[in-house]
Amino acid sequence: MAKKQGLNPYLPSWEYVPDAEPHVFNGRVYAYGSHDRFNGYVYCMNDYVCWSAPVEDLSDWRYEGVIYKKTDDPQNPDGSACLYAPDVTQGPDGRYYLYYVLDKVSVVSVAVCDTPAGKYEFYGFVHYADGLRLGEKEGDQPQFDPGVLTEGDKTYLYTGFCAKGDKSRKGPMATVLGADMLTIVENPVFIAPSEPYSEGSGYEGHEFFEAPSIRKKGDTYYFVYSSIVFHELCYATSKFPTKGFVYGGVIVSNSDLHIDTYKPAEKPMFYGANNHGGMCEINDKWYIFYHRHTNGTNFSRQGCIEPITILEDGTIPQVEMTSCGANGGPLEGHGEYPTYLACNLFYKEESLYTDWTGAWMDHQFPKITQDGRDGDEEIGYIANMKDSATAGFKYFDCKGIKKVKIKVRGYCRGEFHIKTAWNGTVLGKIPVGFSNIWQEYSADIVIPDGVHALYLSYAGAGSASLASFTLE
Repeated sequence: MAKKQGLNPYLPSWEYVPDAEPHVFNGRVYAYGSHDRFNGYVYCMNDYVCWSAPVEDLSDWRYEGVIYKKTDDPQNPDGSACLYAPDVTQGPDGRYYLYYVLDKVSVVSVAVCDTPAGKYEFYGFVHYADGLRLGEKEGDQPQFDPGVLTEGDKTYLYTGFCAKGDKSRKGPMATVLGADMLTIVENPVFIAPSEPYSEGSGYEGHEFFEAPSIRKKGDTYYFVYSSIVFHELCYATSKFPTKGFVYGGVIVSNSDLHIDTYKPAEKPMFYGANNHGGMCEINDKWYIFYHRHTNGTNFSRQGCIEPITILEDGTIPQVEMTSCGANGGPLEGHGEYPTYLACNLFYKEESLYTDWTGAWMDHQFPKITQDGRDGDEEIGYIANMKDSATAGFKYFDCKGIKKVKIKVRGYCRGEFHIKTAWNGTVLGKIPVGFSNIWQEYSADIVIPDGVHALYLSYAGAGSASLASFTLE
């Protein structure tokens, strides 16, 4: 394969860590998220794991191991509840605190560890001064998706889940905790509207749904969240941590909607579904962590990264999904690349939108998948490439490319068309045929010098699986 570079997804193709909250501690960035299972049948089936990388090299991710098990929570001795999206903050005592919610209990649990990615131990529940747990007091909303930020002796806790049309949920809540990281010192307040209460707010059309995340740049707080549009991460800003948040815009969409730099704004370029992530400043640059969907379901999600720009006025222009992610520029335009790096994937000019139920793609559409079982270190590939299915990869710095090779298997007979734009001129065609094993095919194809995207579209009968492509 091509030499090590920053790629999307940023973790190995057999790892499924969505909902990532990135934090820099002691010169390393740690990605904390929930943990999906390959071929899982619900969200977040596995124990919490952690990956980290040195701030100067976001291609060098290290597996830190399991940091917290489902059964470590005293409410879940049989492991029947799943660990939903967590966040971590360093407390005033220097220790690290993991905040999370189980899928069946609407209170916030906390675990603690002396190091960022060691074995966390259950610590307690977020509660009022009288001991009543947050989420159980009259007037409290159910707790969900905690995001945390510690400043001095105070920790700001953001929670919430507000489905469209649900008038019982008014929006995300901010709650202030004391130095013990558990006790509420300022009662919850709503900081943004849910959809039924958004008229005149500036959030219309992008109201809060879930996934609250909080960061601070200078004197400005950035509240990142998943909107009712489902596939997008939006942001709002304020000079105060618990009030005054003004809607800012969309940071990233995991179907690339709203982006019109390389295609019509409302054309989806990936199979979009729920989204969750956080911003992080790493080595003086800002990034957004988010996730994409694989395997034709909602339940095998993978983490991705894009660099973002925070303008002088504090706004963040929306960024494209790319294959190069945190590479700092285009990938090298030569060598072999696995196709699980596809940032665009669509069929018959359309991408399918998902709901929250199971196998929404019904094996009729192209999908990123793998052989083997969950945990097997199998390199991912694209399956179900039927006639007109297109996979896109962005971007490559091409110099002197005169040949393209691909590895294909499956009951197919046709050809792959090579282009540098999703609707661009076909630069060349690579014929493929029936094969039960991975077979390499090639053709003499000249790709112009310069930075380009690469699109591979299948035309023909049957269904092809596509493992990799090589630029020579």
